[in-house]
Amino acid sequence: MRVGTIEENCGLPVTAIYACQLFGAWAMWWFDKDKRREVWDEEIQWPIGDIEAAHRIREICRSAADSAGKIAGVADHSDKKRAYETARYERAAKAAMEIAMKISDDLLRDSSVRQIVSLCMTANDLRTARILFRAIQAFSIKEDLLSEHPMLRQ
Repeated sequence: MRVGTIEENCGLPVTAIYACQLFGAWAMWWFDKDKRREVWDEEIQWPIGDIEAAHRIREICRSAADSAGKIAGVADHSDKKRAYETARYERAAKAAMEIAMKISDDLLRDSSVRQIVSLCMTANDLRTARILFRAIQAFSIKEDLLSEHPMLRQ
């Protein structure tokens, strides 16, 4: 069995493949496509329903969880990358809180606030987590959070 050359297998010479990769990177830089738009930066067309708002909060918290995890054990936020992650987490938490305030259903709002509290605990932001924890009215959600994060008892 004959394997063949790259040109025979792919149909393009090797230099053309590399040129396409380099051009793609250049195009991404030129058109500024490498900067992703964050979920919390998207414009919300109000009014949205409570369920859609809860889904948006869940999506925000999941998207920001990686930044929250990166800043959790860091006391010094002077590093440029860590400062970026801190700002990203704070923007996400703020956007999620603003959406949660507009949810009219109590149980759905408590469930959404629970998501935000978990995000804050991932970032080791105890002050914000405790304030939000006190805003939760549903006993079952409070107990669930306390079992998951015992530090909220203090």
